Amino acid sequence: MAYDEALARRLREALRGRPGVSEKKMFGGIAFLLRGHMFVGISGDSLMARVGPGEYDRALAMNHVREMDFTGKPMRGYVFVGPKGLKGEQVLEFWLERCASFVSTLPRKARK
Repeated sequence: MAYDEALARRLREALRGRPGVSEKKMFGGIAFLLRGHMFVGISGDSLMARVGPGEYDRALAMNHVREMDFTGKPMRGYVFVGPKGLKGEQVLEFWLERCASFVSTLPRKARK
């Protein structure tokens, strides 16, 4: 599956210079990792956002957000944000901060 290159450019620009962030092709799209944990990515034209179980229901209540059901069943703690929910850099920054905040609570992943 192809991913939205314009959204990828926006993410790269917003994440430039942030320590601990890396980029990896995954799930037929692209993922951005923080300290080894996937925290945002792109699948098709949607942002994959790892908000965590505690923020999951609140995120789903927002406009243009739906369950991340990449495997055919919902993945609690992950949501898709559609293109209409990503207009403007402030909105994109909101999702990046929300996801980075959750992932920063996880232990650092060991290098393989």
